[in-house]
Amino acid sequence: MIKLFYLIFFSFITLSNVFAKNININEDLNLEFHCKLEKKIIKNYEYNYKTFLAEEVDEQNLNSLKLYTNQPSTLMVNGLSDFFSQNSNFDVKIVNKDVVLFKAFNKEKSYSESAIITRKTGELIHEITKNINSENSEKYITIYYCKNKTKNA
Repeated sequence: MIKLFYLIFFSFITLSNVFAKNININEDLNLEFHCKLEKKIIKNYEYNYKTFLAEEVDEQNLNSLKLYTNQPSTLMVNGLSDFFSQNSNFDVKIVNKDVVLFKAFNKEKSYSESAIITRKTGELIHEITKNINSENSEKYITIYYCKNKTKNA
């Protein structure tokens, strides 16, 4: 029991330090991925975190997801969504040897998108949250598996 407590405590301290900085770009990257849709999880007025496989949703694979980072704070994302492609003012930008994490809000803070890609496994999780400030908020979580088209992943 004590070991479990220390494990949870250590994890909390470590993760809180990692996410304490909203902007932490440790690497310069210029990557391009091809991502295959695996599943989508929907929470809205109709579904309560219902999981759909790729064949059950009307969404496409990502043929060209491009990530560009430049230390200390530049991050550009193209190919994931129009919102990310047209937005360079991310609220969260974390890039290191293991992950690329980013999040952005609209001006009214009623809509957000976030994504995390694990560079070793190629797993990409893209989350869209609508109507953040209301009781009827909606979440759309899409999971992809990506292969790097460039050689320096």
